[in-house]
Amino acid sequence: MPVICGQARCLSYATMMWLGLAASAGLCYLAVATWGYGVSGFPLDDAWIHQTYARNLARSGQLAFVPGVPSAGSTAPLWTLLLSLGYLFHLPYMWYTYALGVICLGLSGQAMARLTGLLFPEQRHLGVWVGLCCVLEWHLIWAAVSGMETILFVGLTIWLLERYIQECQSSTLTLQSKPLAFLILGLIGGLLILTRPEGLGLVGLVGLDMARRTGILPVTREQARCLSYYIIGLLLLVVPYMAFHWQLTGKPFPNTFYAKQAEYAIVLQAYPLWWRLFGNFGATVETVQGVFWVIFIGPQILLLPGLCFAAWLTVKERRFELAIIWAWWIAFLLLYGFLLPVTYQHGRYQMPAIVWILLLGLWGSQRMLTGRGQVKRVVRPVLALSLGAVGLLFIGLGAQAYGRDVRFIESEMVITAKWLNEHSSPQARLAAHDIGAIGYFAERPLLDLAGLVTPEVIPIIRDEEALAEFILAQRVNYVVTFPSWYPRLTQQPRFKPIYRTHDPASGSEHMVVYLVDR
Repeated sequence: MPVICGQARCLSYATMMWLGLAASAGLCYLAVATWGYGVSGFPLDDAWIHQTYARNLARSGQLAFVPGVPSAGSTAPLWTLLLSLGYLFHLPYMWYTYALGVICLGLSGQAMARLTGLLFPEQRHLGVWVGLCCVLEWHLIWAAVSGMETILFVGLTIWLLERYIQECQSSTLTLQSKPLAFLILGLIGGLLILTRPEGLGLVGLVGLDMARRTGILPVTREQARCLSYYIIGLLLLVVPYMAFHWQLTGKPFPNTFYAKQAEYAIVLQAYPLWWRLFGNFGATVETVQGVFWVIFIGPQILLLPGLCFAAWLTVKERRFELAIIWAWWIAFLLLYGFLLPVTYQHGRYQMPAIVWILLLGLWGSQRMLTGRGQVKRVVRPVLALSLGAVGLLFIGLGAQAYGRDVRFIESEMVITAKWLNEHSSPQARLAAHDIGAIGYFAERPLLDLAGLVTPEVIPIIRDEEALAEFILAQRVNYVVTFPSWYPRLTQQPRFKPIYRTHDPASGSEHMVVYLVDR
C-alpha cells in the first residue's frame, strides 16, 4: 500500500508540474495581450461561436446558436459541452475557458511524455523533452488560450494512441487484453470525433492497426471481443452525434464541415495541389501557404533532418507501431491539402500535426546524433541550445501575434456586436459573415453568410447576387461585414452604411454595418 500511495503521489506531483508549466506559458500570452495591447478576449471570432452555443446549452439544454432554434453549426459539441459547465455553475466564462485550454495543454504534454516512453523506452529522458517541447510550442500555447477546441483535439489524439499502444504492449502485441479496455478506447475515439470530425481518420487507423495486429485469420474469440468492444464504444457516442445532424440537415456532420469547403473551393481551383501542400514558405497570403510548411514555422524546422532520419529508421528497424503515427499526421495534412487548403490564423487547422513532428523529429535527431564521433559531440549541444533559443524567440513572437489577434477581434467584431446591441431593436434581423461576437453580445435573429448556422446559404456562398436576393427575401434589417469580402454585395443601392469601426491598429479596412432599405 505505501508503494501504491507513493506512486500516486509522484503522479500527482508530475501532473501539477505539467499543468504549472502550461499555466505559465498561457499566462505569458494573456499578459502580453492585456498589458502590451490593452485587450482581453479571444483571438478568433469562432471562439465566440463556441461561447454562444455553450451559454444557450446551459440556459435551455439545447444545442442552439439562436435561442430556441436547434442548430447543427457546432463543429465541436464536446468542447461546447465542457464550456457550458462554466455557465451552468456561474463561473467567469473567459477565465474558465482559458483554464480549460491550459489544462488540456498541460495534460497533452504529460500524455506525450508517457507515449514517448512507451515507444522508445531505451532512450531515457526523451519523453520529458518531447513533452516539454509540446507544452512550450508557440502554436499550441496560442491554441490553449484561443477559446477553441484545437488543444482538446490534440490531447485526445495523444491519449487515444497512448492508451492503444499501452494495451498492445501489455498484451504482447496480440490484443489479448480485457475487452473493457478496448471499450474505453472506442469511447475515447468517439470523444475525438465529437471534438472535430477529422478525428474519424485516426479512429479508423487505430481500427486498421488492430486488424493488422490480430491478422485476418484465424482470429480468436478474445481478439474478436476486443475489436467488437472498440467498435461498440465508438458507436455509443458517434451514432447519436450523426443522428442529431442528420435529423436537422440530412447530413451526418456539422454544417461547418460542408460550409468551409464550399467557401474555399476557389482556392482548390486557383492553386495546384503541389502548391497547396508545399507552397512558398514565405508566402504573404496565408490561405495559399502549403499545409506542410505552416507547421514548421518555429523551432521544429530544426528537426527536419531528424524527421527524415526517423522515417529511415522506421523502415530499417521495422517499427510497425510507428506506422500509425506517420499515417495519421501525413493523412491529416493531405486531407486539408485536398479539401480545405487554408492556413490562416497561424495554421490553426494544421496545428494538431505539430506534436507528431516533435515526437518523431526529436527521436530521429537523438538517434542520428548518438555516438562518440567528434562532429556528433559538437552538434548535440548546438542543436539543443538552438532549439531552446529559437523556441523562446517564437514564444515571444507568438505572444505578440496573440495580442494582435485579440486586439483585432475586440476592435472589429466585439465592438461592432456591442454597437448593434445598443442601437438595434431586439427583434432586428441581422446578416453577417462573422457571427460569433454578434451572436454572443447582440443576441438577435441571425442569418449566417458563412453557412455555419444557416445551411441554406452553402449552395450560394460565393454568389453575391444570389446572397443579396436571399438577404432581401429573409427581410434582414442589417448586414455586417468587411466590404472587401463582398465587394458587389455591399454596393447594393439598398444597403446603406451606418456604422464603421475605426481602430487604426486593426488594419486599413474596417467592419461596416449596413442598414437594409426596404
